[in-house]
Amino acid sequence: MKYRVIGTDPATRRSVSVLSLGAMLMGTRTDEETSFAILDRYVAAGGTFIDTSGNYAFWVNGTQGGESEELLGRWRRSRGVLDDVVIATKVGARPLAPSSGFSGAVMEGLSAKVIRESAARSMSRLGVSRLDLMYAHVEDPSVPVEETVGAFGELVASGEVGLLGVSNHWSWRVERARSVAAALGVSRYEGLQYHYSYLRPRADLPGRDTVGAAQGDLLSLVRASPSPELTLVAYSPLLSGAYVRSDRPLGSGFDHAGTSARLDALRSVAWETGATLNQVVLAWLMGGELPVIPLVGASSVAQLEESLAAVDLELTAAQRARLDEAH
Repeated sequence: MKYRVIGTDPATRRSVSVLSLGAMLMGTRTDEETSFAILDRYVAAGGTFIDTSGNYAFWVNGTQGGESEELLGRWRRSRGVLDDVVIATKVGARPLAPSSGFSGAVMEGLSAKVIRESAARSMSRLGVSRLDLMYAHVEDPSVPVEETVGAFGELVASGEVGLLGVSNHWSWRVERARSVAAALGVSRYEGLQYHYSYLRPRADLPGRDTVGAAQGDLLSLVRASPSPELTLVAYSPLLSGAYVRSDRPLGSGFDHAGTSARLDALRSVAWETGATLNQVVLAWLMGGELPVIPLVGASSVAQLEESLAAVDLELTAAQRARLDEAH
C-alpha cells in the first residue's frame, strides 16, 4: 500500500492509504458477514481510509440512514480499537423523516444545531470519541456560511472532529467557506469529495446539475492549493462498473466524441499492461500530475482485490501522456 497526508495542521493531519474504501451499502445491501470480510481484507492490505455518512443508506429500506455507521461501529468493536484506520463521515443529507429516495425528501441541512447533533450521532454509532474527518455533504444555501464553518470550527477546537471536508458544493462556495473560516480563525475544509473519473461527463445537458462532479474550476482550485492543503477524494471512479460491464451503460452524460477517444486510449494501455480497465483508471487517478484518492466500493472481496492491485500498477510516462491527451 501507498499513503498520502491529508491536512496541514500537525494536530489533525492524517496519513491515509491512496485507495479509500466506501462503506455506503454496508449494513443494507451488503450483509454483515460480507462487509466484515471486505473490511478485514482492506485493512490487511494496508488500507486505512474508510468512507461513510450519517445518511447511508436510507433509500434502501426507507429509513433515515445510519446503518453503515452502525455496521462500522460493530466491526471496530469486534476487531479491537483501530486508531490507525481513518473513518470519514458526512453531515447534511440525512432526511428529516424516513424516506425511500432523495426526490421529495427534506434534508437536515448544515445549520450549527444539525452539525453538532450529527457529529454526536456519528460518534455514538462508530464507537469513537472523535471523528477523523467530517464532510459537509451537500450545499445548504439557507444557512449563512459563517454559521456552518463556525460550527465545524467549534467541533475541531473541542477535539470532537479532526479534519474537515466538503462534498458536492460549487467550487466558488468552497473557496468562500475557506476564506470565511480563515477570517474567523477556525479550521478550514481540507478534503474535497467529488465525482471524478477518467471519462469526462458533459455539463451542457438541459437541467443537468453538475455540482457533484469535479470539473475544471474545482481541479484548478486543487492545483492552486499545494498538497496537502486540499486533497481530492474521487467517488464513483469506476462509474458503477460501466468501464467493464455491458449491462451498465454510460448514459447520456458521456455521449460526446471525447468518450470514444479516451476509451480507445484506455483499452490500449490496459492491453499493454495486462491490467483491467478499472485498474488503469485507478492507477491514472492515483499517480497523476494532480494526485487523487479514488474512493471505491465493493460488494465482494474479489471486487476489492481488483482495486487493490491497481495500487502497484505503474504507468509509463508515454502511457500516461496517451491517456491525458486523448480527447
